[in-house]
Amino acid sequence: MELRQLRYFVKVCELGSMGRAALELGVVTSALSQQISRLESELSTRLLQRQSTGVTPTDAGLAFLQQSQLTLRHADEAVRAAQQARLAGHVSIGLASTTASVLGVPLMRAMSERYPAVRLHLVEALSGHLATMLNARQLDLAILFRTETARRWSVTPLLDERLYVIGAAGLPGLPATPRVRLAQLGTLPLILPSGTHGLRALIEAAFARMRATPNVVAEIDGLSLLMDAVRAGRGATIQPGAVTARLGDGKWIQAMIADAQCSRRNLLASVSNDELSPAALAARVVLSDVARALVRDRHWPGATLHEH
Repeated sequence: MELRQLRYFVKVCELGSMGRAALELGVVTSALSQQISRLESELSTRLLQRQSTGVTPTDAGLAFLQQSQLTLRHADEAVRAAQQARLAGHVSIGLASTTASVLGVPLMRAMSERYPAVRLHLVEALSGHLATMLNARQLDLAILFRTETARRWSVTPLLDERLYVIGAAGLPGLPATPRVRLAQLGTLPLILPSGTHGLRALIEAAFARMRATPNVVAEIDGLSLLMDAVRAGRGATIQPGAVTARLGDGKWIQAMIADAQCSRRNLLASVSNDELSPAALAARVVLSDVARALVRDRHWPGATLHEH
């Protein structure tokens, strides 16, 4: 027996009509009738008297109606109690620097509003380092970009990000259009993360498909210093759209790379569900909700939601 069946039965009794109840419940009449029949079969008794003018509860149905209404009230009170409970605890979440640029502060705000007693520990680091910390149980959750995961991780594709070429206005070779092909960037001086960085591997692979090599003039593994060098005109860079949240004032040129392979999937990873605390389980839901809201509201440049 399910609460849904009880709600269906109570609604039919209240309205005296299968059709009207189905309309209000948002289900087709045949499905509603089937659920009531299953309920009657489980109880081995007739609950409703079906007539041409509608339906009325039998004597057994009236007795069952009273208890069903009481059960539903208790269930609703239990839901309210759970929602109003003061969840407390500690949760550690790892974000890459580009992801933290757009997601970090909104996530802190949302957690503070929903679960003020949960202490949030945010770690900003390279994706590979975050994976190591997740394996060592130093993090509860992390947004990663590689699909190779530990066996006991829980992984959910969250969103996909397009890559952009970004440079200071006046740098020779920067594209003059809002979209550009990778083949047009062969001679552009680039400042990129080193080879251990997942983004670098993605970019190298994209160039390799064209039988080309990026013109890397410097390697910097810290996002702040990398963008300082780009701002100073030492070269352009290729980054996901989230990095534009940290560009600030200045004359920047940015163009989305149109090649299909120039995108990065964001994966919401955590230790296995049975290892997550209630606070971490709640934070995982909040993180997903905030990320999706940022994409839907167009506050995450170049990102599209991943459809499961």
